[in-house]
Amino acid sequence: MIGNRVTISYPPTRIISLVPSQTELLFDLGLSEEVVGITKFCIHPEEWFHAKKRVGGTKTLHSNIIRDLNPDLIIANKEENTREQIEELAAIFPVWTSDIKTIDDALSMITKVGDLTGRKEQAGKLVSEIRTGFQGLHQVESGNKKVAYFIWRNPWMIAGGDTFISDMLKACGWENVFSGIDRYPEITLDLLKEMQPELVLLSSEPYPFKEAHIEEIKIALPATKVLLADGEMFSWYGSRMKLAPEYMKGLL
Repeated sequence: MIGNRVTISYPPTRIISLVPSQTELLFDLGLSEEVVGITKFCIHPEEWFHAKKRVGGTKTLHSNIIRDLNPDLIIANKEENTREQIEELAAIFPVWTSDIKTIDDALSMITKVGDLTGRKEQAGKLVSEIRTGFQGLHQVESGNKKVAYFIWRNPWMIAGGDTFISDMLKACGWENVFSGIDRYPEITLDLLKEMQPELVLLSSEPYPFKEAHIEEIKIALPATKVLLADGEMFSWYGSRMKLAPEYMKGLL
C-alpha cells in the first residue's frame, strides 16, 4: 500500500499481524486459522489475545519469534511499526504495509487486505457497512465545533491535521484546531488557550486519560467542554470503524 510490490503464496495460510486494528480486521474477515502471530497490543478479539503467539510490541518486534513462525504474509503499518524492523523482515518474508491518514485510506486498506487474504466478499460487505454508518453520521447536527484531541500528557501531545484521528473529527463535522500542524506534535496549555477550542477530547489511548486530567485542562480553559474519548473509536482504522458512527453520535 506504500508502493512496494509484494509477492505471496495465495491465499496465505500463515499470517502475522503487527497492528492491533488490522488484527481485529483479520478476525472479522474470518481468518482465525490463518493468523499465527500478533503483537502484545492486539487486545481484540480477546480470544486471540490469549491464544495467538505474541511477537512483541508494535515497535519492539521479536524477529526470532517471527522467523520461527515462518509467515507467508506479514501485515504492518507505516506509522505503528518501525521502518528498520519492517525492512529487516521484508528481506525475508512478504510484508504488506498500510499507510492510513483518512477514512478513505482505511476503507481502501480493508478492501486490499480482503483481496490479499482471499476474503474479498467479506471485506466488501464490511466496507459497505462502514460507509452506511458514516453516511448516517453526516446527517447528525454537529454544531461545527472547534476541537482539540489529546493523545499524551507530560508532554502534552495532540493529533495534527494529517492524521486518521483528524479525519475522524472531520467526519463528526468538527474542526481540528491543530489541523495546520502535522502528525502528533507537543504543545503547551498556553498554546491551547490561544487556539480557543470549544471542545477538548482526552483519548483513552495511547495515554490513559482519566477524569482527574479533565480538571487540568479546565484550569487553562474554564469555559471549554472537556470529555474523555474512547481512543479505539477515533484511531482504530479496521473493522472497529463499524462501531464508530454510533459512538460519535453519542458525543454529538
